[in-house]
Amino acid sequence: MSTFAKRERLLLADLLETVGPEAPTLCEGWVTRDLAAHVVVRERRPDAAGGILIKQLASRLDRTMEEFAAKPYEELIQLIRTGPPRFSPFSLKQIDEASNTIEFYVHTEDVRRAQPDWALRELDPVFQDALWSRMERTARLMGRTAPTGLVLRRPDGQTAVAHRGTPVVTATGEPSELLLFLYGRQSAAKVALEGEEDAIATLYGSKQLGI
Repeated sequence: MSTFAKRERLLLADLLETVGPEAPTLCEGWVTRDLAAHVVVRERRPDAAGGILIKQLASRLDRTMEEFAAKPYEELIQLIRTGPPRFSPFSLKQIDEASNTIEFYVHTEDVRRAQPDWALRELDPVFQDALWSRMERTARLMGRTAPTGLVLRRPDGQTAVAHRGTPVVTATGEPSELLLFLYGRQSAAKVALEGEEDAIATLYGSKQLGI
């Protein structure tokens, strides 16, 4: 595992341990036990994890998720903390960093921001740049079903087009916040939206953003 992915992995594991197995998350219908099971299944059961994107595998994913969610919570946390097994693609450093930096950042915020006393993390500029770089590469994929045009803009003026279309909504914020917005956590992301009022309302309430 490499720098950012490893750091966010350990932060997530520590947070899950602290809040316990029944704490709320931003993932609709999931408490922390469910989120922990998701993380473990994604890394350790590729035969089932494909159900996240492939409808034909969804029932297998559901069964496997139930199986892992029934495990002792402490075991799930330890599996997250120790990382993927050798046979997993995520055990390769480049894949881990490319795929898990965002995965673990988003899920850490899914837990943090669902708690009543949460506060914004102060993220260093190098990490913000890393998140922006990864988001630029996935923006079109994540924003492909947005109900309006969508442009992402950093405070320094850098932009990325997530969805071409009209009317256009521009979301401005730090990469970490834009990432949460793009991944469907609109209500928790600290971004400023510019555009037609109806378009903003449509985008803000959309269930089509994210995964």
